[in-house]
Amino acid sequence: MNRRKFLAGASAFGTGLALGASAQSIAQESEKRNSMKLLILGGTGFIGPPIVKNAVERGHEVTIFTRGNSKSDVPGVEHLIGDRTGDLEALKGRSWDAVLDNNARDYRWVQLTTELLKNNTEQYLFVSSVSAYAGEAVGYEFIDNPWTGPVANTKSPLAQPPEDFELGQELEYGPTKAMAEKITHAAFPGRATIVRPGYIVGPGDRSDRFTYWPVRIHKGGEILAPGDGTDEVQIIDVRDLSEWMIRLVENSTVGDFNGVGPGSRLSMAEMLHGIRAITNSEVSFNWLPIPFLREHNVQPYVDMPIWTPGDPLSAVDNSLAVASGLTFRPLAVTAKDTLEWHQSRPAEEQAKLRIGIKADREKEVLVEWNGRPA
Repeated sequence: MNRRKFLAGASAFGTGLALGASAQSIAQESEKRNSMKLLILGGTGFIGPPIVKNAVERGHEVTIFTRGNSKSDVPGVEHLIGDRTGDLEALKGRSWDAVLDNNARDYRWVQLTTELLKNNTEQYLFVSSVSAYAGEAVGYEFIDNPWTGPVANTKSPLAQPPEDFELGQELEYGPTKAMAEKITHAAFPGRATIVRPGYIVGPGDRSDRFTYWPVRIHKGGEILAPGDGTDEVQIIDVRDLSEWMIRLVENSTVGDFNGVGPGSRLSMAEMLHGIRAITNSEVSFNWLPIPFLREHNVQPYVDMPIWTPGDPLSAVDNSLAVASGLTFRPLAVTAKDTLEWHQSRPAEEQAKLRIGIKADREKEVLVEWNGRPA
C-alpha cells in the first residue's frame, strides 16, 4: 500500500465512522471503487497516458479505444482498435462503469459513441474546453473592445453554430465542443460529467504552448515578454487534470466543471518569474507594451504562447472544480518536469518548437525596442 492509498483509506474510514457506516460497508465501497471498469476513448496522446496510468495505479480495469497508431505503455491495459468516425465495432456488446472521452475533436464522434454506449455505461465524462464558451479571442480583439461582462462560469453562454447550420455538418472547434456537450447531456441525463480545461500543460505536451517558456527562460539572456505582466493566464498540469477526472468517476460526480488552474489568480509576470525559479540561467525580462507589439506584428498565442491580452477565458471560475476535489501541484514542479521532458526529446524536436517567436525575430524586435527614440 502506497502513501496515497493509505491516506485515501484513512480518509474514507474516518468519513464512514462520522456517518455511522460499518467497517464492512466501508470495505465494500473501497472494493467497488478499486474494481471499476473504465473505457478511455483515446489513451495514447497527451491527456490519455496520465489518465491510463493513474487509473491502473488506483486499481481499475482499463480499456482504451484508438485507431491503433500508438500503443499504451502501461501493462495490463486492454486495447481496442477502431475509428470514431464510424468503426465502433469493437465497442459493441460491451459495458463499462464509466467512459472518459478525452480525444473528441468533432461533435459527430461524440454523437456516435454516446448513442452506442448510453444503455450499457453508467457515466460519461466528456473533456470539452473553455473554448466552448461564447466570445473566445485568439489575438488583440479584447484590446480594441474590452470585456466588461462577468467572469465566465459553468452557466455562461456557450458558442453557437451558424444560423444556417444543420446537424451533421462540420463545426469550428468552440461550437463543436459546445454541441458535443449538449449531445452528451442528452444521451446521459443526470449521468454526464463535462470538464472544460483551458491550457493543459506539462511533460508530454508537443503543442509547445507552455513548453516554449521553460525552454526559452532556461536558455537565458534578454527575453521578450508581452504587455506589462498583469494579464491573467490559466494553466493546468496534465497530471492534475487526469488524476482529478479519475476521482470524478470514482465518486460518480456529475455536472459541468471548469478544469482550469491554478488555485489562485496567476498573472503573466508571475508565471514567467515562477518558471525562472527552476533555472540558474542569467535572465532579463523586457516587457514590451501592447501597442508596440501590435505595430511589429508580434502575435498573442502564436508568438507569445499562453498570452491573450484581455481575454475573459483566461480567467474563468474554477470554484466548482476545486470544491469537487481538483488540486494543483506547484508551478515550479510543472515547469521543471516539462523542461526535463523537453530535453529528452529527439534533437530535431528540441531545435524546432511548434509555437513561440523565433530567436532571430525576437532579437530583431528587442533591438528595435531598445533603439527607439527616447
